[in-house]
Amino acid sequence: MSQSVRIALAGPGAFGIKHLDALKNIDGVEVTSIIGRELPKAQEVAQKYGAKHATTNLDEALARPDVDAVILCTPTQLHAQQSIAALQAGKHVQVEIPLCDKLEEGRAVVEAQKKSGLVAMCGHTRRFNPSHQFVRKRIEAGEFHIQQMDVQTYFFRRTNRNALGQPRSWTDHLLWHHAAHTVDLFQYQTGSRVVKANAVQGPIHPQLGIAMDMSIQLKAENGAICTLSLSFNNEGPLGTFFRYIGDTATYIARYDDLFNGKEEKIDVSKVDVSMNGIELQDREFIAAIREKREPNASVAKVLPCYEVLAQLEQQLQ
Repeated sequence: MSQSVRIALAGPGAFGIKHLDALKNIDGVEVTSIIGRELPKAQEVAQKYGAKHATTNLDEALARPDVDAVILCTPTQLHAQQSIAALQAGKHVQVEIPLCDKLEEGRAVVEAQKKSGLVAMCGHTRRFNPSHQFVRKRIEAGEFHIQQMDVQTYFFRRTNRNALGQPRSWTDHLLWHHAAHTVDLFQYQTGSRVVKANAVQGPIHPQLGIAMDMSIQLKAENGAICTLSLSFNNEGPLGTFFRYIGDTATYIARYDDLFNGKEEKIDVSKVDVSMNGIELQDREFIAAIREKREPNASVAKVLPCYEVLAQLEQQLQ
């Protein structure tokens, strides 16, 4: 359980830094390599987090004997091919959400994982947030059954910038990235596959080439429903807010925090060893490597989410 795990992190942007901060809290983890688009920035991050190697070339890092696993926080379009490259190089991989933006590529990652026998996990953080874990424990105990989930995913992002306000080298996507969190969580929490899915989208942005507003309806096999509204146009509270409407309670989850339907805060500090969903996600990745087991949010477990997204994309086209 104390086996040292040496990590390479690709993509030291806004989310990569969240992973590096989380990894500092996990015993027996060493960050040995940082891979970035710009070498000076990669070197600066490597120095700050004690990594002895920095490069702009992922293959160079994957060839290093002091790398056991890689965390990919790179542009969406690279996720699948880079995950496969890591597995073929004999490295465990955690790829940030989304696993892919083409279903066949996601399936190829799952196949590569099966062939390798290594740990391959996707960053579906909602499975790990203490707020959602609290709800799941009540579901597993038979004390709460979801009737409906009402979810809002709202950002103000009319230009191509990341969470830190820095220019992006790629374009984010409401369906393949942001809806993936909710579609996966809905199936995970209900324990039931989506059998009906509808989507409509607003106008396509003339420069970014993506829809800036979207609405999705889901129905699970067990009868539960989900309504998801997404926008890059929202000038207000930012982020994703989940309302669980059930047979015995209503819960409102805002990232790691949880409230009841009357907006009274629920103490979730004892749900897990941390109040940081990213840290808990990284702890699961490291534990799965050490225990030689399939992790929660393995690429195989989250693939059904991407099957729904592909179906919705076909509708929108």
